[in-house]
Amino acid sequence: MSEDKKAKGITGYGSGAVDAVISVEEVTRRAAEMVEDISVADLDALTNGESHVSIDNLNAGYGKMEILHNFNLRVGKEQSLCLIGPNGAGKSTILHSIFGFTNIFSGNISIGSGADKKDVTALTPNQKLSEAGIAYILQDKSIFPGMTVEENLWMGGFLKDQPAEAKRAGERVFDKYPRLAARRKHLAKVLSGGERRLLEISRALVMNPELLLVDEPSIGLEPRFIDMVFEILHDLQHNEGKTIVMVEQNAKKGLEFADIGYVLVSGELAIAGKGDDLLQNPKVGELFLGG
Repeated sequence: MSEDKKAKGITGYGSGAVDAVISVEEVTRRAAEMVEDISVADLDALTNGESHVSIDNLNAGYGKMEILHNFNLRVGKEQSLCLIGPNGAGKSTILHSIFGFTNIFSGNISIGSGADKKDVTALTPNQKLSEAGIAYILQDKSIFPGMTVEENLWMGGFLKDQPAEAKRAGERVFDKYPRLAARRKHLAKVLSGGERRLLEISRALVMNPELLLVDEPSIGLEPRFIDMVFEILHDLQHNEGKTIVMVEQNAKKGLEFADIGYVLVSGELAIAGKGDDLLQNPKVGELFLGG
């Protein structure tokens, strides 16, 4: 991320103007035409020295259906990566694969570097959260509406050895986000859209993960809440040292935020570059940035 972004954070919805609507099939066809030859060395060069999240030659999907084909990924520690592409390109499948929600046919996923590098391919989601520090922040509507904000937050610590540990972790989150603390005894169903998203993110923080998998953080939110969510993610990356892999349907907003951007087409990597560079790429702009 540029020093400019770090200094000012990210503001503005940045949706861009759209002159004509084209079908998903047409977007996929045009995107397939701009596929570049990308080596693992090219991906390594985008990290900040050494990869912290590595995916090598991954073939994965659901049931017997393969969605990802020989997919590679590299993200450095405390970096952010935004995945964009047409619907059905396999973006969320990458997050699902990292967290253990898909069938892995071949390839591997590892976290860390050097002597601390750990193959997490076969770990269960619970093991990935408790042993590897990987948290998955689901798309909208993953809170429990009939439970209080406080109870929802405690649910994020269900893998803690003692309930008291989850409560202490929850208090640390309340200290960080007074907006949530003021609502702690309220039922989650009365929260605004932005507050619900904050609760979803906060619940994932109770286990103090190193890697955040964030699926569509802006989905269903008003522009003012989108800004708030991205400011929270910016803080988690740059002030708390979290590594972030994100899928974001608002491609412009996601690439403005992220250090690295990947464009996916039909389960394969089409383009990889710095987020700022993809924002300036006219082909990416035409298909995904509205102009």
